[in-house]
Amino acid sequence: MDERRLDSMTAQTVDLLQTLIRNECVNDGTTESGHESRNADVLDQVIAGSGVDVERFEPVPGRASIVGRIAGSDPSAPTLCLMGHTDVVPVHADGWSNDPFGGELIEGEVWGRGAVDMLNLTASMAVAFRRLADDAATGRFRPKGDLIYFGVADEESGSAHGARWMAEHHLEAIRADFVLTENGGLHSGPTDAPFVGVNVAEKGVAWRKLTVRGTPGHGSMPFRSDNALVKAAGVVQRLADYRPAPRFTELWRTRVDTLGLPDDIKDALLDEGSIDALLDELPSVAAAAHLHACTHTTFSANLVDGPGMKTNVIPDHVEINVDIRTLPGDGPAEVDAHLRAALGDLADHVEVEIIMNDQASISPVDTRLWDSLARAVNEPFPTARLTPQLVVGFTDARIYREMGAVAYGAGLFSPELDAGEFGSRFHGHDERIDVESLALTTRLWDHVCRDLLT
Repeated sequence: MDERRLDSMTAQTVDLLQTLIRNECVNDGTTESGHESRNADVLDQVIAGSGVDVERFEPVPGRASIVGRIAGSDPSAPTLCLMGHTDVVPVHADGWSNDPFGGELIEGEVWGRGAVDMLNLTASMAVAFRRLADDAATGRFRPKGDLIYFGVADEESGSAHGARWMAEHHLEAIRADFVLTENGGLHSGPTDAPFVGVNVAEKGVAWRKLTVRGTPGHGSMPFRSDNALVKAAGVVQRLADYRPAPRFTELWRTRVDTLGLPDDIKDALLDEGSIDALLDELPSVAAAAHLHACTHTTFSANLVDGPGMKTNVIPDHVEINVDIRTLPGDGPAEVDAHLRAALGDLADHVEVEIIMNDQASISPVDTRLWDSLARAVNEPFPTARLTPQLVVGFTDARIYREMGAVAYGAGLFSPELDAGEFGSRFHGHDERIDVESLALTTRLWDHVCRDLLT
């Protein structure tokens, strides 16, 4: 493809990303939030056209997902799905330098909630898909297998109204052999032969609601009271203090090898007996948090609630929502054992309810999709090497892996984009993405689809 067309594609990606940001599809975890139908409407206009079958699915009002398909010539050929979610997390606008839903292009960067997670990829996938559809209509793109575009709702709150619902109710609409979704493409290592990360695995998600009970009373007489909030405070503190043992996955050594660290630090990171002491002293808190999450099952008490709580009423029960991310091999029984170890004698005073219980997942790298990604990355970066990585959050890739698909988190970002700075923008203030990265990623999807499907 000539550079003029690539420039046009980049401009379309920037414009579409700005529109998706401005639609404010904020998912706060309630059924009534999200409003992803706004973004589904926009994406429908982008991907619809000659040679594309488009379907819309809306399990509850306002929570629509959209599926577009370019049919291949060989029903037995592998299918590829480009999947991007359309919802974003809430913001605290006071912490932002610019309007979080302005979608402004400022000094070569598009600003706004979702610019990183993951509307940049959702937009670039749609633009590449539309270009491929145009080329299929004129014979310049002749895919053997189907190419699917899946703009999906509700990823940010567990997928109950998005990919999980689709897999349970409309599996044939989204089934694919290969899937590309969030999030990879960052550079690391030496500049003359960089590593480019591809997320091939992710930790499990085991959200739990812990209920602590007490005896109601008047807040003016707290002496010897049975205050559920006081007991809940003890539960939260014990979870914060809990130090489960480290455990290394098969991808950990590869990850450490790409960091370019001195031998003594590298050796400590690869020693289960030394890693915790190293992380305790690591100057970069952000780096320590990430490396810890890669090697431990983690517990984060993030929400405390008590129906009917009032300043002058001693609460009779308090609910604590805990975000637990598990390593491969940790199932419900292991999570229960972790909680009991963390809470000690308080464990018998806590009722545990399962909110989510999806185990860790991984895809192999000896696949045609991996090879196609490598060739696509080597177009702009001939000496780059793909490196498989574990992502510590969860994505909709886990649902496709349950279906038997090979799913990777991909993308391709500017070598100038600092990985630490990029990571801080996920769910953080001043989320933004540079235009060079948008250009590289849009071209990546185009190249991979042509390489894999023809």
